Amino acid sequence: MSGASERPGPARARVRRVLAALGETYRGASTALVYRTRWQLLVATILSAQCTDERVNRITARLFRVAPDAPSLAALSEEEIAALIRECGLFRSKARHLAATSRIVAARWGADLPPALTREDLMALPGVGRKTANVVLANAYGADALAVDTHVFRVAHRLGWSDAPDARRTEEDLLRIIPRSQWKDAHHWLIWHGRRVCRARRPACGTCVVARWCPSADRVGEGQPHDAPGRGQGPGIPEPHPGDARRAGRAGALRVARSDA
Repeated sequence: MSGASERPGPARARVRRVLAALGETYRGASTALVYRTRWQLLVATILSAQCTDERVNRITARLFRVAPDAPSLAALSEEEIAALIRECGLFRSKARHLAATSRIVAARWGADLPPALTREDLMALPGVGRKTANVVLANAYGADALAVDTHVFRVAHRLGWSDAPDARRTEEDLLRIIPRSQWKDAHHWLIWHGRRVCRARRPACGTCVVARWCPSADRVGEGQPHDAPGRGQGPGIPEPHPGDARRAGRAGALRVARSDA
């Protein structure tokens, strides 16, 4: 992280104001992926590369009925897995990775990922890069991690929080300026803001809650939010917030898993 620490960053007071506004707007935000176990989150996150969360949830609803855990997925052939995830982009390479990863996890830990795991442990599995590992660590393990996906990358750069050319160095810049206690939440705030307001095309700067602190607002913004304001905590987020029902369903399963730790 030496490169990130040497570059001057945005004023910390401005960063705090942006985080406060996003935190209020996207209060309670969580991953849109539907899962019940740590293993299922890993599978869903692997599938999410170059694929929308909505489509991933449709795929995993079918996949998890057939193979809800690592041993049952390991029992399928690569061709059978590919047939189940065919709607997903890069489905053949993902099927290969899931087949290999499920065999490793089943042999090493059984049905689910263990109660404690490091980023290095996760990244040693086929198909698991740093972003996937960070998503699993933050959402399934409650670890301080901040995954940089396309939405986080775009919003961070428009806010002037990073000018790094890649996700890894952008992550380093964000970890430097965002308080560690907010890493997990900031990941979700930036994602939902990128989806709902700060879209790649025609960002809705006119109704953006952080436009006053955004150096890009005058040059990229146009139009109104694609999603009409809902009844939730922020623009375009219906009530209940995306993820609320999923968290409720996951909580029991993960509490059981954690009680074994």
